[in-house]
Amino acid sequence: MFTPQQYRAKAAEYTDLVKTASNSAEAHEFQALEQSFNVLADNEQWLADNHGKILHASIKNGSAGDETLPAEEEHVLRCLGAALIMQWNTLPRKLQRELFDNASSMGDLLDTASLRGQVARFLHKHKEGEDSPTRLPM
Repeated sequence: MFTPQQYRAKAAEYTDLVKTASNSAEAHEFQALEQSFNVLADNEQWLADNHGKILHASIKNGSAGDETLPAEEEHVLRCLGAALIMQWNTLPRKLQRELFDNASSMGDLLDTASLRGQVARFLHKHKEGEDSPTRLPM
């Protein structure tokens, strides 16, 4: 698993490549990659900062107790979440709404409104550019 610092280092590499791009299309591609790595860094940092506050899935192992999700599966879920955020603005609004509603209902029932606000702020903070506004479902 990568750390936020590793993602930021990779973003910095693309920042430098933007300066040496041979044409505007290449510069735009490097900027998109830079932004993607910054989003991944922000996501990983948020997960690290809020690890104790988030709902952790558990799986039944067939015995009397539960086992927490193995680290490998947690890593896969983090990667899927980051990939989803990177493509959020390309998703149809109906699918955005369903994903938002599902994500907002993952926490404690009493904190659903709070989680909805957190998810909405996160999506708003990480939307791509002002030319592709994403109105967050409330």
